Amino acid sequence: MELPRFSRLGLLLGIFLICADERLPAADLTLKVTPQTIAWGYYWSAAKPVLTIRSGDVVEIQTVSGNPERLEQAGLPPDQIPPALRTIYKEIPQDQRGPGGHLLTGPVAIEGAEPGDVLEVRIREIRMDVPFAYNSFRKGSGFLPDEFEGAKTKIIPLDRARKVGSFAPGIELPLKPFFGSMGIAPPESAGKVNSAPPGIHAGNLDNKELVAGTTLFIPVHAHGALFEVGDGHAGMGNGEVDITAMETSLTGVFQFILHKDMHLKWPRAETPTHWITMGLDPDLTEATKIAVHETLDFLVNEKKLSREDAYMLASVAVDFEITQLVDGTKGVHGMIPKSIFKTSK
Repeated sequence: MELPRFSRLGLLLGIFLICADERLPAADLTLKVTPQTIAWGYYWSAAKPVLTIRSGDVVEIQTVSGNPERLEQAGLPPDQIPPALRTIYKEIPQDQRGPGGHLLTGPVAIEGAEPGDVLEVRIREIRMDVPFAYNSFRKGSGFLPDEFEGAKTKIIPLDRARKVGSFAPGIELPLKPFFGSMGIAPPESAGKVNSAPPGIHAGNLDNKELVAGTTLFIPVHAHGALFEVGDGHAGMGNGEVDITAMETSLTGVFQFILHKDMHLKWPRAETPTHWITMGLDPDLTEATKIAVHETLDFLVNEKKLSREDAYMLASVAVDFEITQLVDGTKGVHGMIPKSIFKTSK
């Protein structure tokens, strides 16, 4: 019996994870942070690729995060600031920044990618490049924009060996690094879109489930797909209510697979234990409706349930969680446990 597409992908992912240790081959290509490889605050179908790859290629991509001046003002020792971060702030002029604030490395073009395809992004490895993270808020931002005055940045030292961050005396946070923003170009009609709100192009999903060993599937909307990545997080709470997580600089190793026979409306993801559907909308209720509809579509198309049974299974077995509340477009994701399926139906 032929397995459904996502089940086949799950099997391949499981095999891959068994081998995901020191025996992994080196990346085929490396993309470092320079002023020429940063897309400052946007996803855009007209952006010029800084690297072009083939489906199946493995790429190591460096990212950076933070404003050097503000980090020093918050008490970070100057020698801990990555030189590449200082360089891009010094050399990228103001008219090449925005409309958003994220420092995204890319774009990476995938040969043959066209609208209607799906780009599979296998997150093979994530490394924390610096011994600190930071969390910031300012008046007018976050989920409680009018309740806090001024602005504050907290430096959070990271013990990368123990995989904990020191938030305050007696408070240690587990480190689960992931990229807040992984996305591709939106449709040409959208123009240069702000990097803050996520959308059908993925982008600033802020989904903390997307750690090393998981996979993101993104519907392609522009020639070459044009993948960008950044907004590194050492960890985050669902909701990200003050507008930032444990922001830090990460390097990721990704494998890119282009699918011509898969078609999606919204991004989806897969972990060793769950399939993840996503809903994105400025209204939280509408975002939840999209996530539920995406879940029903998955259960009907991949698990061959009737729509009625899919609706009932979603109610008794699927966790719908708030991804984030603060990026303009709110996020909800559905966690579909693989363990409930005992056959390869």
